[in-house]
Amino acid sequence: MNNLENQEKRLAMIAIVVENYDSVETLNKLMHENGEYIIGRMGIPCRDREVSLISIAMDAPGDVISSLSGKLGMLSGVSAKTVYAKTAPQG
Repeated sequence: MNNLENQEKRLAMIAIVVENYDSVETLNKLMHENGEYIIGRMGIPCRDREVSLISIAMDAPGDVISSLSGKLGMLSGVSAKTVYAKTAPQG
């Protein structure tokens, strides 16, 4: 069993604002790599402002959530913020 399997799982939402469409391919790759933890995703294109808003619901170990959020936030023209549910973590 690896360390991620031993970690408590958390519920979280990652809010993402994409202002640079050149980063979308990498963003989608990162989400695909974490697909087993994503329980829902909603994307809203705001074409008149050339921005996309994306929300991702996750049920994952805290390290996975924070790692994905950090990687997304490092992409050019992408902002990401995470909110965790106050419910007790599950193992």
